Amino acid sequence: MLQQTTVSAVIPYYLRWLKAFPDVTSLARARLQEVLKTWQGLGYYQRARNLHAAAGIFAKEFRGKIPRDFETLIKIPGFGPYTTAAVLSLAYNEPHPVLDANVRRVMMRLSALRGQANGRRDGRILAELRAIIPKKSAGSFNQAMMELGALVCKSRSPECLGCPVLAFCLAFELGEQEVIPLPRKRSFRRISAVVGIIEKDGRYFIQKRPSNGLLAGLWEFPGGKVRPGESFIKALAREIKEELGAEVAKADFLIKVEHFYTTNHVMLRAYRSRLKGRPRMTRGIHKWVALGNFHKYPFPSGSAKIVRFLENKS
Repeated sequence: MLQQTTVSAVIPYYLRWLKAFPDVTSLARARLQEVLKTWQGLGYYQRARNLHAAAGIFAKEFRGKIPRDFETLIKIPGFGPYTTAAVLSLAYNEPHPVLDANVRRVMMRLSALRGQANGRRDGRILAELRAIIPKKSAGSFNQAMMELGALVCKSRSPECLGCPVLAFCLAFELGEQEVIPLPRKRSFRRISAVVGIIEKDGRYFIQKRPSNGLLAGLWEFPGGKVRPGESFIKALAREIKEELGAEVAKADFLIKVEHFYTTNHVMLRAYRSRLKGRPRMTRGIHKWVALGNFHKYPFPSGSAKIVRFLENKS
């Protein structure tokens, strides 16, 4: 959960997750939709799918235990070099150094490695970490390095005077701690989108995203991106026609929400919509759902904000 997410944001999700899935076996037996719903709000949903798949493998092939061999564990879905090293060092005290953004920044400053914090220097950094990681307390060492980067050796305004390894920091000695590593410019692609909130007899129309690709397997309201030069109403009518084979008879603006995912900045407008005729229904893909049952379905963050708005208005 801590990949791409801060500790403070993770804690309530982590506690909720442990309550729903207290062990590997319970996670393995859960339906994917339940897993995605419990994960909702953390983003990067492939992480949840990988956790579910990994739990299934652990339960089936390893009697619910996590193997302690690096080459075995790294083949499990979701276990890249970082996760594998973190799990083995924290769970079994195996001397595998972790390398995340915080540790990379700390090591670049200690060695005065100039440039951006990307993977080009990871081979050298990992070699240096392997040379100093203590074999009997690898887990504590890895956690200390990650916390050092998160709380002291921060990307901006590092608190050098309170740093426990200041005497070893070449970047501080050179006065370059503020420019090592070089800041990375992050740009977001701005997207305008529109969805229709279609209600009938107290139930709302939702649809499931494809099982592959971005936000796979999540539920959403029908709609899509607004094309250049297209009005929101025309975009809504086009999307509803393409997706459901129905005409929009009336559309009233309901709410505008803003959210970010991967490298996209989305402005999403929702319209309470009335259709001419019935929307096209596909079993397992389209559903009419009562407002009180929305909690059973995992939504992307933008759609979840619309759900909360509808719940608060009811």
